[in-house]
Amino acid sequence: MSIVKDKVVHLLGLVGSSIAYIAIGLSIYLSPWFKWESNALSDLGHAQRSGVAPIFNFGLLASGFIIAIYSVKSLSKYAKYTSISLTFSALMLQTVATFDEIYGNLHFLVSILFFVSMGFSCFIYSLEKKSILGALAFTVGLLSWMLYWAGLYKAGVAVPEIISTVTATLCIIQSTLKILNIHENKSADMCDHIGSTSRQ
Repeated sequence: MSIVKDKVVHLLGLVGSSIAYIAIGLSIYLSPWFKWESNALSDLGHAQRSGVAPIFNFGLLASGFIIAIYSVKSLSKYAKYTSISLTFSALMLQTVATFDEIYGNLHFLVSILFFVSMGFSCFIYSLEKKSILGALAFTVGLLSWMLYWAGLYKAGVAVPEIISTVTATLCIIQSTLKILNIHENKSADMCDHIGSTSRQ
């Protein structure tokens, strides 16, 4: 039973990430006014101007909560320092939903903290686990923001937001798969040990 429970906890990284993208995708689908060329993703969560704000904000809140559990209960045993940074990112994701655009500068601040901490999590992951994907995720995410602020491509801030978020999510997916692989190997070893003991 403990093995099954552990596996469920390990899968929370995928579950939490999926909830966020489902909420974002559904919110965009239900908002014909949303344009990648001019909007921020947070525009979907504006409590007064967006009819899909409950969907968008609840999705981010749930996602942040579940990813935080994954980070503390599962990732911490595989990549300790990455888990600390990712837990902070997950908490910031929840504050982005809690303090939506109505809160003005406060929303801007927590949004910056979220995206910076996500990039930092990728950087730490690349060092801690010697992950090429982590290094690429950090680089691509950083470049998406640098090129946007330099005006080298014309788009709404939603574009670098989604690029940097997706690249960071890939690190969560990779870490989850590696943790699950370790979990499966330990389970197999345990079964072999029990089998050999029973035959003695």
